Amino acid sequence: MILLLQDNPALFITVCGLLGLMVGSFLNVVIHRLPKMMEREWHAQCAELNEKPQPENTPYNLLIPRSACPHCHHAIGALENIPIISYLMLRGKCHGCGAHISMRYPVVEALSGILSAYAAWHFGFGIAASAALIMIWALIALTFIDFDTQLLPDAITLPLLWLGLLLNINATFTSLTNAVVGAIAGYLVLWSVYWLFKLVTGKEGMGYGDFKLLAAIGAWLGWTLLPLTILLSSLVGAVVGIALIVLTKHGRNIPIPFGPYLAGGGLIALFWGQPLTQSYLQLLSTP
Repeated sequence: MILLLQDNPALFITVCGLLGLMVGSFLNVVIHRLPKMMEREWHAQCAELNEKPQPENTPYNLLIPRSACPHCHHAIGALENIPIISYLMLRGKCHGCGAHISMRYPVVEALSGILSAYAAWHFGFGIAASAALIMIWALIALTFIDFDTQLLPDAITLPLLWLGLLLNINATFTSLTNAVVGAIAGYLVLWSVYWLFKLVTGKEGMGYGDFKLLAAIGAWLGWTLLPLTILLSSLVGAVVGIALIVLTKHGRNIPIPFGPYLAGGGLIALFWGQPLTQSYLQLLSTP
């Protein structure tokens, strides 16, 4: 099978795209449940610190309980869980009660499938493509969790950071030296911005999860692509933030998550970071 995928690029791209769709369905579970799992853990820790009885919670993780409609608790069957197709067949409504199903679910599935197929085409068969899939899936999960809760869970960011360093032992995306410096620089850059902003304004401009996410991106792509990632993230974040304030009357004091824009900048750098950086340097050197 491995030789077949290696010798047939079209098949490899198709398999990665289908795999991305299936993983996208699981990412919807991660996006919904992981913050709730974290909240349960916090409540348990608070009860322990206050020497109170531990709350009696039924098992709740990424596998248990079975997925069900939040309105009527209709259990989601296998035929109702086919990526994108099930949503279209159900016309975006629960089979049990007819309640509306968020467009978020097929969007996450489609985004995962498309980016996975593109990674397979861009990198070709090999470790780089396989690693890129993991990075893509992690960034998708972090993006939507941050949109919903303004949290970037350590359960995703820290393994992503260590995996990036591990992969670059053999220079999968960059040299190990660049990866280590990238991880350190990625964390310290936003850490410095955080404290500078806090000293000047007395407010917290971002969370520690943003530091860890940029450190992870630096570990994967190296320090040389961090300026591009930060620039792209800042530009997109500024445009979206201004648009939200102007078009939706989003309050200026309401925080806007920065993680999704870091993730977007990291994905752009993953695919096109080197040519974009080289083009920019050539532009600067042109008299």
